[in-house]
Amino acid sequence: MNFPLPIKAVVIDLDGTLLNTAPDLAYAAELMMADLGLPCPSADTIATYIGNGVSRLVKRVLTGEMDAEPAPELFERAIALYQKHYGEHVSRNSRPYAGVVEGLDAFKAMGVHVACITNKAAAFTHPLLKDTGLIDYFELILSGDSLPKRKPDPLPLLHACEFFKIQPAELLLIGDSLNDTQAARAAGSPVFCVPYGYNRGRPVSELDLDAVVPTLAEAAKMVVKA
Repeated sequence: MNFPLPIKAVVIDLDGTLLNTAPDLAYAAELMMADLGLPCPSADTIATYIGNGVSRLVKRVLTGEMDAEPAPELFERAIALYQKHYGEHVSRNSRPYAGVVEGLDAFKAMGVHVACITNKAAAFTHPLLKDTGLIDYFELILSGDSLPKRKPDPLPLLHACEFFKIQPAELLLIGDSLNDTQAARAAGSPVFCVPYGYNRGRPVSELDLDAVVPTLAEAAKMVVKA
């Protein structure tokens, strides 16, 4: 791929890309497990569980495994507790990563469309972006329950293309995980990943992507408006 990359829109993942949300996700898990009378994994372990939505996060916390299924009745109790606690503490310690605000400012100054696409439920996405001062940067916000399918399905990216009236090749996705790279490749869009996020504890350099970018500010230097 030749740089700078000409684009008309950039879509950015939330957890692990825009915001370090792990402290609040872990805190809600700790409260949930305390209510259930169960031992809770460490915050570092919980960080490796992030990236596939709250339901999968809760299942991983309950079982200590990435793909295991807890007893249905336990899961139903746990997910209700988790959603309550996370909703109450969604922005307690979540903050933008270094270079995020500078990168968003650069994209806006460039004149490209800017969107946020996350697998997080809208009930958490919008308060979190508002509380951290980022919400006004985005012309489009798609959460995990905004459409019938979410990342790694390409539907959210293709929806953004339709919304902005552009082609997939003109849309750049910036994320932090396998979900992001798979969604971008399926949509036919270029994809950058930051190395500091939540890729199940694996380095993003192992993924099928076009560039690893240390910050969003650096990513903005690698593109131009098409």
